[in-house]
Amino acid sequence: MSSRRLRSRLPQLLVLAVLGLLTSVGTAEAGQDPGCRKGEFCLWSADGYGGTVQRFDLRTANPGDCLPLPPGFDGSSFANLMTRDVTVYQSDECSTEGDFVTYPGGGTYVPDAPFLVRGIQIWE
Repeated sequence: MSSRRLRSRLPQLLVLAVLGLLTSVGTAEAGQDPGCRKGEFCLWSADGYGGTVQRFDLRTANPGDCLPLPPGFDGSSFANLMTRDVTVYQSDECSTEGDFVTYPGGGTYVPDAPFLVRGIQIWE
């Protein structure tokens, strides 16, 4: 390939290289297996899916209800493998006075939560 032809294709090659990197990073993230199963929302007491785990699914949690975590348990990392969105709250009363964020279902992994999670709410 001549240098002139290579220079004309350089922008396209750079775009392909960046897309390749982004795709490989996404695959690595999606390929992680912290032990949460399909249909579950799992919270761990330590970053990186470590420590004690709490599991929720539609057999144990009613959509729309505020689900406070057990006393003394604060979630530090989590995975949402439910088909529903889940809101995590800094408050054990699911209060919007503290921090809260909603995460989509279907495979959202958060190895380092933005705040300690003390309550969750599963949406319809």
